[in-house]
Amino acid sequence: MDENELIHRSQNGDIDCFNQLVKHYQEQIYNLSFHMMGDGASADDATQDALFSAWRAIGRYRKGNFRAWLLRITTNVCRDKLRSRKRHATVSLDAMPIEPDLSSYTEKSLEDPHDHILHLELDSAIKAGLAQLSPEQKVVVIMSDIQGMSYEEISQITDCSLGTIKSRLSRGRRILRDYLRQNGTLSP
Repeated sequence: MDENELIHRSQNGDIDCFNQLVKHYQEQIYNLSFHMMGDGASADDATQDALFSAWRAIGRYRKGNFRAWLLRITTNVCRDKLRSRKRHATVSLDAMPIEPDLSSYTEKSLEDPHDHILHLELDSAIKAGLAQLSPEQKVVVIMSDIQGMSYEEISQITDCSLGTIKSRLSRGRRILRDYLRQNGTLSP
């Protein structure tokens, strides 16, 4: 079945068709959630909430870019969770890594402990730098620079004009670059 047929059947209550759509977009939704939330446990929660929201709202979906619709829901869920996190600042023990996640490293980087440590430090610095951005800037920087989306895709997902996307991206990159320079991660 093509995507439009899966959507149509999902709108008529077919959970199996919706699950097929989920399988296709789940990784993109999780990646966006992970980069916005900053840790795996929060990303899992946000992904689950976004997919549940999408299921509840599938009947109101009208033709257009389904991927953009799903990622917009994900962005909104993450923003809500980040706002709530600021109001109720706590540290989850689940979010604290006991051991580093080595799945993203190549065998070569694992062979050299120095490279491995540098990679961990850079990853940590980028996460801290992303935390300095406003939610709007953070979303645009993640979608563009981490997920490799085009300005047009980001515009569709965020429902903002191209000019706004470019402006947020420029400001976000500048803030991130300045943060990394101040902390010695980037040389001037």
